[in-house]
Amino acid sequence: MNLETGKFVPAVPVPLDAEVQVAYDDFLVEEPELVPMSLERLAKIRAEVDAAVAALGDLSRGGRFIVSQPSVPGLDGAPEIPLLVCTPAGAPVSRPALYFMHGGGFFCNDHRIGLDQQLEAAERFGATLISIGYRLAPEHPYPAQINDAYAGLLWAADHADELGIDPERIVVTGYSAGGGLSAALALTVRDKGGPRLLGQLLMGPMLDDRNDSASAMQMDGIEFWNRSYSGFGWSSLLGDVRGTADVPQYAAPARATDLTGLPPAFLDVGSAECLRDEIVDYAARIWQAGGKAELHVWPGGFHAFDREVPEARISKAAVAARHNWLERLLATD
Repeated sequence: MNLETGKFVPAVPVPLDAEVQVAYDDFLVEEPELVPMSLERLAKIRAEVDAAVAALGDLSRGGRFIVSQPSVPGLDGAPEIPLLVCTPAGAPVSRPALYFMHGGGFFCNDHRIGLDQQLEAAERFGATLISIGYRLAPEHPYPAQINDAYAGLLWAADHADELGIDPERIVVTGYSAGGGLSAALALTVRDKGGPRLLGQLLMGPMLDDRNDSASAMQMDGIEFWNRSYSGFGWSSLLGDVRGTADVPQYAAPARATDLTGLPPAFLDVGSAECLRDEIVDYAARIWQAGGKAELHVWPGGFHAFDREVPEARISKAAVAARHNWLERLLATD
C-alpha cells in the first residue's frame, strides 16, 4: 500500500519480453542509472531533437510522397502552427487522413521526426499524413497544445479539397503525449464542433495527470519512461493545477466524466510500462459508456517498445494490430 495515495502497489515489476529485454540491457550499459527528468536535462534533450531535425534527409522518401509544410492560423490569434503534409504519390482524391501528434511528454520532440510508422500506414492505406507542430510546455502551458491541435484540424477540414482528403475520414492519432492530445482532441470536437472524426488511434497515450496508478508505482525507476518523466510533463503542462480537481478533461482525458459520443478508439500499451493502468481504465470506461474501443496490452513491452525495438516480434505484432484496425475502420465507413 502506498501511504501517499492509499493505493495498492505491486511489489514486483512486470518482466520484459525477451527481445525487448536485450534492448533494455544495452540501454543500461550506456546509462546504468535512470536519471530523473528535470529542467536541467530539458535543454540537452531538446538539443538532441534539434540535431535530428537538422539531419533530416529527403522527406519525400525518394519521391514516394508529395510533401508540403504549410503554416496555418492559430486559434483566436495564437501564433501560426507548422504542419507537415505527406501524401503518397498517386493516391486517389478524397482519401483518408491521419492527423498525427508527436510524443515527448508535452515538453520535447518535433513533428518532422520519428514518422516511419506513420508514413508506412499512410502509404499502405492511400492516406495523407498531417503531422502537427504544436507548442511545447513549460514555455507554453495548457491550453496551447490542444488549441493548436484543434486549430490545425479545423484548417485541414476547411481545406479538404485543396489537400485532396475526405473531411469525414480523418483519424486522429499520436504516441504518448500525442496520444493523450488525440484523445483530448476527440473530446474537444465532440463538445465544441468540428469535422466528424472517423476514429482515434492512441498509442501509449498519456491520459492522467495524477500519475499515481498501480502501474506507475510498479514500474517507477525501472521503465524508460517512468513517473519522473510523466510527472515532469504534466507539471510542465499544468503547473500548480496538476493533481487538483481543476484539471480540465481537454488537458488530461482521464478526467472526463462523460465518454459517450466519441469516435471508435484503438488503444495499446505495454504491460511493463507506467502508463498501463490509466490506458486500460480509459478503454474500460469507453465500453462502460457504450462506445467502441479496441485495447491491446502487449506482454513485456515498455513504453514505445515498438519504436525502440522495431524488429522484435512483439513490435511487429503491435504495428500489424494497428493496421488491422485501420483497415477495418476504413472498410466499414
